[in-house]
Amino acid sequence: MTKWFTIMIRYFLVSLLIFQSILISQPIEEFRAAKLTNVDSNILFTDQATASAMDYLASVNVNVVLAVVLNGGYTLFYSNTMDSLFNSPIDPDLNNRDALERVVIEAHRNGIEVYPWFEYGFAAWYSGGTPPYGGHILQTKPDWACKLSNGQIAVKNGFDWMSAIHPEVQDFMNKLITEVMTKYDIDGIEFSDRIPAMPIEGGYEPYTVSLYQSEHGGQNPPISYNDANWKRWRADKMNDWYMNVRILMKNYDENLFVSSSPSVYPWSYDNYLQDVQTWLDSGICDQFIPQLYRDNFPDYLYELNQAVNQAGSANLHKLFPGILMNIGLPPNDYLISPAYLLAALQANRDRGAMGEAYFYYEGFRKNNNQLGDTLRATYYSQPALVPGRNGVWRPKAEIKNETENGVTLTGTWTNYPQSGFEGGIIRTNVTTSYQSVEYNLDVPFSAYFDVYGYMVPNTPWTQNARYVVYSDIDSAEVIVNQANLNKKGWQKIGTVYLSEGNKEVLKIDNTYLESGKYLTADAMMIMINRKLSPDVVVTNVEDEKENIVNQPTEFVLEQNYPNPFNPTTKIRYRVPNVTLSEVEGSRVQIKVFDVLGKEVAALVNEEKPAGKYEVEFDARNLSSGVYFYQLRSGDFIQTNKMILLR
Repeated sequence: MTKWFTIMIRYFLVSLLIFQSILISQPIEEFRAAKLTNVDSNILFTDQATASAMDYLASVNVNVVLAVVLNGGYTLFYSNTMDSLFNSPIDPDLNNRDALERVVIEAHRNGIEVYPWFEYGFAAWYSGGTPPYGGHILQTKPDWACKLSNGQIAVKNGFDWMSAIHPEVQDFMNKLITEVMTKYDIDGIEFSDRIPAMPIEGGYEPYTVSLYQSEHGGQNPPISYNDANWKRWRADKMNDWYMNVRILMKNYDENLFVSSSPSVYPWSYDNYLQDVQTWLDSGICDQFIPQLYRDNFPDYLYELNQAVNQAGSANLHKLFPGILMNIGLPPNDYLISPAYLLAALQANRDRGAMGEAYFYYEGFRKNNNQLGDTLRATYYSQPALVPGRNGVWRPKAEIKNETENGVTLTGTWTNYPQSGFEGGIIRTNVTTSYQSVEYNLDVPFSAYFDVYGYMVPNTPWTQNARYVVYSDIDSAEVIVNQANLNKKGWQKIGTVYLSEGNKEVLKIDNTYLESGKYLTADAMMIMINRKLSPDVVVTNVEDEKENIVNQPTEFVLEQNYPNPFNPTTKIRYRVPNVTLSEVEGSRVQIKVFDVLGKEVAALVNEEKPAGKYEVEFDARNLSSGVYFYQLRSGDFIQTNKMILLR
């Protein structure tokens, strides 16, 4: 009896160890986000500060940054919309530096997702309650103002508001959202406590009143802004806009997350008409990040329990509580204590929340990185996947320094002690013979990649550096002005499709080098372009160089390239290494359909042996729009989307 008991105990312990080993080997899924602001923070104002911040957050295993892009009536990216309407294409404090562009580069280099954060939302300005109200937006567009019943601009908690119901205001916001989607390779969009929102006291501007009258038999809105039906009507109008924004985003890129960070409920509804419950119940938001910004743990715990109850079991997987880590500047700043931080994280996990978001970045670094290092030593000791992604959505960039293996120098190059990406740089001033630097990389998986070179500009450098970027099927020449003092750090050279394996990706040579000038070289890198390669799956979070990506156990249909295209595009596909008898009776078919499901082209219809294939689709006789191409063979079916732009 004792013998068998001992055997069973040993068996149990061995089984337990095996089970624990399996659990440890499984990738963690947690949302770990840091907000990046342009207030009381310098990280968005220089390339060095942005790069340093992303490096540190990556070391703490943060996987998302929420980067402000709309604050104080200005954008922190180059906006054609802002330029055309208000002659202010970017926040003047940035000195013509595109902060969002740099965040995207440096965050993605570290494998961190980026969600532009529309902090001000429908608030046009911050007057602090002191006239004049409205700032440059409402001074230019006075009809856009949200109005009180007395006809004054709605000012609440110091913010001056636009009407969230006015169609021109909604269109303005839609255009800003479209700009960040189309111009930058982002991963989601963060909508905060002022979007969609409007002060409960507002809604009495002429357009909104007229719209209410048209839907209520000519009746005026109630005098009491707290009237239940009047609150409901205004909230519904904003809900309609928010749902349309979700549709807008998902139609452009279904992988973009709609992230909502409202104030706590029901305060958010009673003060700003933020109908969070409807957002959750109707599936508008993919991520629910309530601002549980409390300066003590008991109050935080109370609000956390409220948020958990509000989410319910159906939406608990979307809940990532917002934690106030830091606010203000010394000596009047607030910083959460390590004990409070750890208690909050444990409470989140006890209630099933799969992560959190922090306001804001500086809190990680204060007191010699106390809070950031605390996270790394405890709850964030291991990397984590962003919940809802299929594998590693943002693998770290592949970087090759000029001094590493795989870099071939032709001619005479000398070291130069000007600080580059890591260490110095190399240069040559030889024009009488051919000089080049060739970069060979182990491309980790087949995908579209953005190719970057690290620039260290100086006045003696050439204005005509020849960069050649190689794809699987072509090459492109790019002329770079290395003397341009505004082009520091990582600069994009091009976008190419690269298949997995070791290959030459970039060459720099002296073909156009001017006499008396220098040609320089430093590190280069490639980063996956998710706009063009949304279906590439990376599976290993801890050692991305060992990733297995889309290894075909069956047929594989790759994303077309280019995409969008006009009028031709190429479609690659793979046939597995099996005999035809194993798929007896099946043929490889590739067809193209319009959005209504009508077949518009048949590209392939034949038996194919194992291998990789490419077919060209010519759409010169078709109109612009979304099309679908489908591979079918036996029981296997895969369909991808492509966009034709005239």
